[in-house]
Amino acid sequence: MKKVCSITAFIIALLTLTLFAQQNQDSVPDCSKYVPYNKRTGNESVVYFTRDLSANGLIRAYEQVNGNISGRVGVKLHTGEQNGPNIIPSQWVKELMQKDLPDAKIIETNTYYKGDRYTTEQHRKTLQVNGWTFCPVDILDEQGTTLLPVKGGKWFKEMSVGGHLTDYDAMVTLTHFKGHSQGGFGGSNKNIGIGCADGRVGKSWIHTAQGQGQWSIRKEELMERITESTKATIDHFGNRVCYVNVMRNMSISCDCAGLLAEPVVTPNVGILSSTDILAIDQACVDIIYAMTAKQHHDMVERIETRHGLRQLSYMKEMGMGNDRYILIDLDNGGKRITAAEAAKGLKPFILKNDK
Repeated sequence: MKKVCSITAFIIALLTLTLFAQQNQDSVPDCSKYVPYNKRTGNESVVYFTRDLSANGLIRAYEQVNGNISGRVGVKLHTGEQNGPNIIPSQWVKELMQKDLPDAKIIETNTYYKGDRYTTEQHRKTLQVNGWTFCPVDILDEQGTTLLPVKGGKWFKEMSVGGHLTDYDAMVTLTHFKGHSQGGFGGSNKNIGIGCADGRVGKSWIHTAQGQGQWSIRKEELMERITESTKATIDHFGNRVCYVNVMRNMSISCDCAGLLAEPVVTPNVGILSSTDILAIDQACVDIIYAMTAKQHHDMVERIETRHGLRQLSYMKEMGMGNDRYILIDLDNGGKRITAAEAAKGLKPFILKNDK
């Protein structure tokens, strides 16, 4: 009889532990799943939006958020591989900088992969090919690296960035929003987190597990490492940084792919700007999800299969911004709109050469 009671007690204990574990598992958010706006909590930031995909639209979006941009300014761009068809048109950036940032420099770093921007010499040749010749371009890691602290990180205590980064008083983050082969999507977070990390040390820390292959870190861990790298840079600049995301020519491939990028099937949308990095990347993702199934199928698949949404949830956990926002329609008198309204009436993608 005692043996039967012991077995019964063991089974009950096992079932209790299983139920407890299941309850705990259910309470952990699935970072590969999209969280609708009405399920989010916290404050709202302001994000500006225009459908005007032109130099004028870029200027207008930037001028909403440039109040703290002064002194020595670096404009962080992804300048692209040679002849890449999807990068932000250099003429747009030229007009913006001539009007609002005449003394600024474009800032970039060399790549971790061997390609058109692997060495400084290759990088400068590529800048010429792609039309980045109208202002100085500072390759931040050309003369070494520096370390910036990562406050509250679980993967890093510090991040290795291009040594020239600390020469600047303010940073304008000018981002081509698109998909990404490993990050799921590339917004302002990826532009800074990967783009300011130097090409040999910082990018290696983000992408490569010790003793394993070059691209061995993936999914949630990669998103968290990118985000911690970004936090090091934006903490350095404080409120002297702003963000502009251009939702145009959105291949599921990063601009690192150049001419090998997957064909664009997602419609063009417009330009967004904010002083909140989480809010602007979240708004772009929300607009993607608000598209029709046919319009967003490839992009959503790329984001979710790479667990790219972890970029957003981890930015929130790290206190980098708000995932709720007021979306201001610059084309309609500053009216507040939803992501669904921003995605309404989009036209099928047609490739245009706006350089």
